[in-house]
Amino acid sequence: MRINVTNVFVDDQDKALKFYTDVLGFQAKNDIPLGDARWLTVVSPEEPDGTELLLEPDGHPAVRPFKEALVADGIPYTSFAVADASAEAERLRERGVTFTQEPTRMGPVTTAVLDDTCGNLIQIASHE
Repeated sequence: MRINVTNVFVDDQDKALKFYTDVLGFQAKNDIPLGDARWLTVVSPEEPDGTELLLEPDGHPAVRPFKEALVADGIPYTSFAVADASAEAERLRERGVTFTQEPTRMGPVTTAVLDDTCGNLIQIASHE
């Protein structure tokens, strides 16, 4: 068994696609119309056939309160692995990304938390 697709709920799929590709550096994988929304996935350029991240609309009534509660408590929705969290945070800061947690060493891991502009906090983490 393996993880094939995971998701992040977004408030606007077009805005999310732009942020996750142009800013974070993922690559578009699938963009399939499904009524009012799309099956819109991105992948890591390092693993184009790897796990897909579904940029899923947050239209279900339970989703927005859930997202707002996580953000209010400073809890990231998901975490992405990077080689060097401090260097990646600096690269992303130069692209205009806002961080709610600066790179912080936590034992063998360094983490930072960013605002994805789509209603989520996202953690980046590197193992040292």
